[in-house]
Amino acid sequence: MELNYFKDKLFDLLNESDELDLSDIIADDKRDTFTVTASDGSVFELLCQKM
Repeated sequence: MELNYFKDKLFDLLNESDELDLSDIIADDKRDTFTVTASDGSVFELLCQKM
């Protein structure tokens, strides 16, 4: 599986999730990261790397 395909699918999963109650998702393709903000103000950074 290619990294870009994985990132696309991960974005779709995050974007469609009602359980996580996310208010924002910022994708940075150059850094291979997602910055995810929850509705309570919590911010998480997800780094995607192919091993």
